[in-house]
Amino acid sequence: MRTNLKITANGVELDAWFYTPDSAQGPFPTIVMSHGFGAVKEMSLDQTAEVFVNAGFACVVYDHRNTGSSAGEPRFELDPWQQIADMRDVITWAVMQRQVDSSRIGLWGTSYSGGHVLVVAATDRRVKCVVSQVPTVSGYKNTLRATPTDKLDAILDAMNEDRIDRAKGLPPKLVAISVEGSESYEWSAVAGVGTTYVNSVTLRTLDLRMAYEPGIYIPRIAPTPLLMIIADHDMRCPTDDQLAAFETAREPKKLHMFKGGHYQPYNVRLAECSGLAKDWFTEHLITR
Repeated sequence: MRTNLKITANGVELDAWFYTPDSAQGPFPTIVMSHGFGAVKEMSLDQTAEVFVNAGFACVVYDHRNTGSSAGEPRFELDPWQQIADMRDVITWAVMQRQVDSSRIGLWGTSYSGGHVLVVAATDRRVKCVVSQVPTVSGYKNTLRATPTDKLDAILDAMNEDRIDRAKGLPPKLVAISVEGSESYEWSAVAGVGTTYVNSVTLRTLDLRMAYEPGIYIPRIAPTPLLMIIADHDMRCPTDDQLAAFETAREPKKLHMFKGGHYQPYNVRLAECSGLAKDWFTEHLITR
């Protein structure tokens, strides 16, 4: 069963789905889930959540503030540390529900939120198991590797101008998340149809991403079990950076590398990746 609801996080209402299994009575082990950079929950997270629910889990799936059907201003501004604080508030909401077993909380994130769950799992011991899929481990490295060297200075100058404009009370400048012809654009052009997705973020979002280094938290996650699911040809969050970050994790940990790119866990690799995550959560939240 899926219930549509609002969860208040740091004073902002987040639009959420709360799933509970139909064939059993709780309290259930529960997985908190959110999407990546600017994406919304309707872009395949329902399909992933259904895999978990069919295995006996409750799920809380939500849109980040300033995006999708969630409230928050300025629209389309993605502050990773605010999103992390909100994620912890969603966990708090979850453990207060009678259908939820507060001693068996799992955390699942992908891409940008794949970085967030690394931070939360390392700093919030209410999380008993974590899955990080195609994660951001270094916003700085991601930015440098995705930006032509001859364009970086212009972007930095634009960020400084935007700071001044915002201090004057002018609206935030918006930039595209992806450009036509890119892997990101091709995915969102299909997955975003009929959803609240908008191919825009504030320019300050890029500034915030450059200062975001969730990978440094990975050694602190243990003893919480960590599964990282990585694409062998990830151009958005480069594969080699993710592999290097995983090496810093302590046991218990597991790595799965699938053939393909960053966006395939949401379509052609969805069954493979969600199935592996389901097995990891089952091992550590149900059978153990």
